[in-house]
Amino acid sequence: MRGCVVAGIGTEVGKTLVAAIMVQRLAADYWKPVQAGSLEQSDTMAVQQLAPDGAVFHPEALRLKHAMSPHAAAEKEAMLIGRQQLSLPATGNSLVVELAGGLMAPLAPGLTNIDLLPGWKLPVVLVSNYYLGSINHTLLSVEALKQRDIPLLGLVFNGDPVASTRHVILESTGLPCLLDLDHSDRIDSNWVAEQAGRLRL
Repeated sequence: MRGCVVAGIGTEVGKTLVAAIMVQRLAADYWKPVQAGSLEQSDTMAVQQLAPDGAVFHPEALRLKHAMSPHAAAEKEAMLIGRQQLSLPATGNSLVVELAGGLMAPLAPGLTNIDLLPGWKLPVVLVSNYYLGSINHTLLSVEALKQRDIPLLGLVFNGDPVASTRHVILESTGLPCLLDLDHSDRIDSNWVAEQAGRLRL
């Protein structure tokens, strides 16, 4: 397996945690193309703390100072994000890519996260959550990927489970659930390794 793209149905749904689990399971490299804000404690740093020893971390293509949508953060820094800046890093290993924000998050005028995926040719792991509105956001995300013929490996559900939400999403999409991640007060490299062993790949 060449790797995957970890995408979320929105922000703060658990993409970074799932990316760490995928790095562990696939013995893969990690890359976050765009980091917007939190440069002193970036998502790359967070995955480094949770991933196995020896994992390779590729530097972000763009490091933006402001914790905003990438297009807005880039505008504040008088920068225009271009597709050519966001080519996959060279590696002979599997690669886990973590998107910044949701699939339709804008990077520049006429360029969103989802526009990059056909060129990368990696399947998507979609991270869902259980907040009010998550059914709608999950189904819309799946529909957007299917319309573009972007392969989906399956779904990861993160957070305190809501059985009816999970059932509707799985029944409506026909996608497999790769992993259920309940809330844990112990999130460390050992816990990540345990979850990686539970992944249904």
